[in-house]
Amino acid sequence: MISLQTFLIISAALFCLGLFIVLTRKNAVAILMGIELILNAASIALVSFSRFITPYGTGGIGGVVAPGAPATGGQTFVIFVIIIAVCEAAVALAIILNIYQNFRTVDTEQTKELKG
Repeated sequence: MISLQTFLIISAALFCLGLFIVLTRKNAVAILMGIELILNAASIALVSFSRFITPYGTGGIGGVVAPGAPATGGQTFVIFVIIIAVCEAAVALAIILNIYQNFRTVDTEQTKELKG
């Protein structure tokens, strides 16, 4: 059986990889992918904590879940994280496309001035 520590190690590795990509890359699309990795690491941590800390409901969020039913708090947070990631990707891709139209590059070093 896979333990909580295994999931947390995987989550930490994904977070570190995403942070490394965000800090070292100059390409805006690569930076966006690094941010997505960080959000996925947070999702894995939330689901694993939900599964291992409260495997069965103690009333759930607002007491909606019946006692003894599987806890869904972690999954609920992951749905919010996924929704936030989708919105962030849409806005970031729109910004990147607009930068590319104006500067003909997505290199963040060459687009420091965004006055147009």
